[in-house]
Amino acid sequence: MLARERHNKIIEMVNAKGSVLVKELSEQFDVTEDSIRKDLSLLDKKGLLKKIYGGAVKNRVNIHELYVSQRKGKNVEEKKTIARKAFEMLEEGDVIFLDISTINIELIKLIIEANLRITVVTNMIDVMLSFTAPANTNLIFIGGKLNHGRDGFVGSYTNKQVAQFNFDKAFMGVVGVDLKRNQVYTYATDDAFTKKTIIDSSNTSYMIMENRKFSEEGNYKYAKVNDFTGVILDEKISDDIMEQLERYDLEIHI
Repeated sequence: MLARERHNKIIEMVNAKGSVLVKELSEQFDVTEDSIRKDLSLLDKKGLLKKIYGGAVKNRVNIHELYVSQRKGKNVEEKKTIARKAFEMLEEGDVIFLDISTINIELIKLIIEANLRITVVTNMIDVMLSFTAPANTNLIFIGGKLNHGRDGFVGSYTNKQVAQFNFDKAFMGVVGVDLKRNQVYTYATDDAFTKKTIIDSSNTSYMIMENRKFSEEGNYKYAKVNDFTGVILDEKISDDIMEQLERYDLEIHI
């Protein structure tokens, strides 16, 4: 096997498993451990993984897309796929919360188009603005302090309003998820406390996220993975990620 092919295989393995060991790679590729260390050093310099003592780990990234305006128009088909799966979970009479997430912009379009007899509670401005005509779908908008992204409301006043509800389902935006450390991220503290209040006020809560979020992270942990009922993804995931998710006893919608 050429060195380039070996490098590609190592990258695939570390992205799928989260970490690799020098000894295991040496045995698998039938090369010396010194050769593997050189491979990992080279891949580390290229930013494709992070070399650690005895092996390497996935290089998690923080893409710092704090504003909804930065995320609109990106991965639209994936977001529509996730929104359709979330829509299929809704039942007439539900009271749901739609968190600040560009996926929820796609979900509310489906809800309004179907004229679904449910109550939507949200703190996201784009969701509110989707209600342009009379509909069977009820809307309750939660105010408070405008967040840094200027796309929704967060903070103590928002949290007090949210805490009065008992939602059937909540669909939660995610900046990144670290399955190894049992952490779910967002960018700002105010948003984090509001998200946690929403989860605590919901009978069931779902992370709505593209698969790439498993290798991304934010600046603030707002929940543990096992605080959620389940996760709704855009496509199939690796066996390793599936195995880790199943350890948290989550509903997995793919």
